[in-house]
Amino acid sequence: MSVLQLWFNGACDVECREGDLAPLQAGEVLVRTRYSAISAGTELLVYRGKIPEDMALDATLDSIKGTSQYPLQYGYACVGEVEKLGPGVDPSWLRRRVFSFQPHASAFTTLTTNLHLIPDDIPDEAAVFFPNMETAVNLVQDGAPMIGETVVVLGQGIVGLLLTAVLSEHPLAHLLTLDTLAYRRALSLEMGATASEDVADNLNTLKVRYYSAFKTAAGADLIFEVSGVPDALNTAIALSGYDSRIVIGSWYGTRSAAIVLGGDAHRNRLRISTSQVSTLASQLSGRWDKSRRSQTVWDMIRRVQPQRLISDRVSVKDAAQIYRRLHLAQQSSDQINQVIFTYNEGN
Repeated sequence: MSVLQLWFNGACDVECREGDLAPLQAGEVLVRTRYSAISAGTELLVYRGKIPEDMALDATLDSIKGTSQYPLQYGYACVGEVEKLGPGVDPSWLRRRVFSFQPHASAFTTLTTNLHLIPDDIPDEAAVFFPNMETAVNLVQDGAPMIGETVVVLGQGIVGLLLTAVLSEHPLAHLLTLDTLAYRRALSLEMGATASEDVADNLNTLKVRYYSAFKTAAGADLIFEVSGVPDALNTAIALSGYDSRIVIGSWYGTRSAAIVLGGDAHRNRLRISTSQVSTLASQLSGRWDKSRRSQTVWDMIRRVQPQRLISDRVSVKDAAQIYRRLHLAQQSSDQINQVIFTYNEGN
């Protein structure tokens, strides 16, 4: 069977190719893709050639276990319909709407164990947010915000906006977000932030406004770094106080920055941790598993309605242009947010 697949040939070089799918094996199904979402975080690192070449793209997902050497397929947010069943597959799977962590393609084959059934009340365009909402939920579980705390989120890309929305469900004292782009800051307020500031401002000025607005000179209780910018960790440290928690959700690829851990950062006994959605925090493992977390993710998708963050719906055939737009968005006035690919039935 011939399908349309998106390939990354090298840095800033993508194309759609016709490819063939192997015959269905026992336990597999054929899924016809309706939508897939671009990750403007990790996926842009792949596009820009900023992934370590000897590192697996994701060791926990069968669809993208390979190394990041070009040419490669990538993507992990596909929504489609089960069109054909392989030997031994329960007939109830046929015509079901499903989500799967798959590279961008008009169709794909996979085991049913790699599929998430989409609840009937969740639209396709909302379901493509499953992986980013799962990341947001995992970040909140790792950070464990408490009632009355002051929380800061650095970065208001899609993950940052979803994280802000989930945090806004908590009885916090204040929820401050930081981003360089004005339209993202406006979206952040819509998602429930108490205030949103320009991270490009002078940090001392920012701290004065921050302390004045929230009446706390003690620093934030909990800070999430999800900007994707390595130097943002220094901003997190500057806004922290004694025994503050900093959770790093960004993955920087091959990039790094000099992190200032002397002076107050050292004396303040900061607790800095990394968060990764492929696993659950060890303190939750006695009661939580990925299935329970997935149900929580669907619940948060219902509450947040993330499809309102979609700015562009484009054919996968126009991938080269849209990736270039995303690549240049930080240096332009282009208000591009979540992009989803559409697929023609004829592919």
